[in-house]
Order: sequence, then structure tokens, then C-alpha cells
Amino acid sequence: MSAAQRREQLLDVTKQLVGEQGFHDLSIEAIAKRAGITRPVIYAHFEDLDALLEAMLEREARRALSQLAAIMPNDLPDGSGRTDALLGALRGYLEAIQSDPVTWRLVLMPPEGAPRMLREQVERGREGVVAALAQVVGPGLAPDRPSPDPPLTARLLSALSDEAARLLLSDSEQYPLDRLMRHAEWLLHQLIED
Repeated sequence: MSAAQRREQLLDVTKQLVGEQGFHDLSIEAIAKRAGITRPVIYAHFEDLDALLEAMLEREARRALSQLAAIMPNDLPDGSGRTDALLGALRGYLEAIQSDPVTWRLVLMPPEGAPRMLREQVERGREGVVAALAQVVGPGLAPDRPSPDPPLTARLLSALSDEAARLLLSDSEQYPLDRLMRHAEWLLHQLIED
């Protein structure tokens, strides 16, 4: 296994353990055992547990932001295309969450004992998403009705999306993707005059 592959393996194992048990009982020993290696192999790649956690959290934050960048519309088309664009972005977001629930639990529902660096990375990422979304919704959700406060509009839309995501993560049987999307479509039709 190359050094780069080993590093990724260690990040994957760390993510897996955090997803299963949180941060409290995480140790170099537990990571080594799960990876089927010895502790010195980990220390050859990371100075200590904090450095390993920081690298894993940075990687997952990059992945999450990359997924969001790929699904966020650059602008809202006229007419019914506005609703379709926003619903498409929400569906892409929720599908990304379904495809990698551990990463998104870290972002949306950090476990107790999560390092401060996780909260800081999540907040920086959220600010970037809100700023990009503010640019999209600034002209308004409905034609000829610009937002009086694009950053606030973006924050509120982001909060609605994040709550849908939390419901999907915490109880996907009661709140499956299709149910969340049907409600989002209804809500957007209440807000947008096509």
C-alpha cells in the first residue's frame, strides 16, 4: 500500500469509528486495531490523534463543500424554472446526505465531544454556502420581487434545507426523501408566484 493509500485508509477508519462511537473513546490504539496495523504506522503519517482528526475533518469538510458546490444553482431562471432549480438543488443535497451519512452527521449533527475545530470548520463552510446562496436568491424567489435582505433569505432557506437533512439522517423511515421533497415543493409554491 502506498503512503497516500495508507493515509486515506487511516482517515477512512477514523471517520468510520467516529461515526460509530463519536469522539470520546477514539484513540490511536483503536484506529490501529481497526486498520489492522500497529500504532507506529499511524505515527509515520500523523503526529498525534489531534493531527489525524484534523486531517479527517478537513477532508470531510472539503468533500461536503464540493458536493454542495456541484448542486447549488448559479442563478434562478424565470418562471417555473425557479422552483425546479431550487428543488433540484435540495434533492441533490439530500441525495448527497444519503450517500455519505457519516460525513453529513458530522456537519449537521456533531456528536458530543466533537473537537472545536469541527465546529469552526462547519461554521466557515456554512458561511460560504450562505454567501453563495445569497447571490442566487438576491434577485428574489419570484419575478420582480427582489429579496430585501439576501443574506437573511439565504440563511432561512439554508436552515430549512438543513432541517430536512437532519430529519432524513435521524429518521429516514418517517421522513424519507420523497416526503421531504413533496413538502418542499408545496412550500416553494407558496413562496414563489410562477
